[in-house]
Amino acid sequence: MRRGGSGLAAALPLLWLAVFFAFPFMLVGRLSLSDTALSIPPYTPRIDWNQGIAGLQTFARGLDIEAYARLISDTLYLDAWLSSLRLAGIATVLLLIIGYPIAYGISRCPPALRQALVMAVILPFWTSFLIRIYAWIAILKPAGVLNIALGALGLPPVDILNTEIAVLLGLVYAYLPFMVLPLYAVLDRQDHSLIEAAQDLGATPFSAFWRVTFPLSLSGAAAGALLCFIPMSGEFVIPDLLGGSETLMLGRVIWTEFFANRDWPAASAVAIALLATLLVPILLFERQQKQVIA
Repeated sequence: MRRGGSGLAAALPLLWLAVFFAFPFMLVGRLSLSDTALSIPPYTPRIDWNQGIAGLQTFARGLDIEAYARLISDTLYLDAWLSSLRLAGIATVLLLIIGYPIAYGISRCPPALRQALVMAVILPFWTSFLIRIYAWIAILKPAGVLNIALGALGLPPVDILNTEIAVLLGLVYAYLPFMVLPLYAVLDRQDHSLIEAAQDLGATPFSAFWRVTFPLSLSGAAAGALLCFIPMSGEFVIPDLLGGSETLMLGRVIWTEFFANRDWPAASAVAIALLATLLVPILLFERQQKQVIA
């Protein structure tokens, strides 16, 4: 009975991955090998089950890598890919710079205050993501809150909306909790006696932090960076609302190809290329975790 229960417990995650990851991934991969067509749905070839094996053979012969060839030949996709990685990378660095002191400060507070501060970090999740991004439009628009405040201080207005700066502000704001919480979890579990031992051996507070606390928190920093970088690379809402038409990111390209151009093969190929790119930081994180365990 115990073996059957453990087998069922192991099968459920595999079933979940098969239904919600493997099967959709195969559908997207199949679409990426198709061709655009003026039909419903707008791609070809499609399997004709009435022809049996012959229908499957005809379907297989109709598949090609034309959509992937367009990704290489059209500079639009390369520019969007590079822009997505650049903005996601800059935002991840900013999140580390901002999130680490916040997580460190929370971990060093008394337990009662610590719980309240963690709740404050989680609190934005209680509001719709879309509403929070629209709030940034109200802040950054030419007659928005930011320029009103600058005018009250006698400073000239700034034009930030529909720029990459606005996109970075939105990314950092939206994903800050995903950086703070993994860092806080690691910093909170650290043994404070290690810092005391380092200071007893003559280390300054800064030296003790840099040689003890920081190295032990790298796993949390890596987890936070991964949790932020991966979704930010494919972000659509923030660049669309805050970045304007000049900001290229792969999430917007996928949406445009899928809904505006009705080019499902191209949109699927872009999605597959993005997934292949994001496998690199995932594998690096997995390698780093194995080194920590070893």
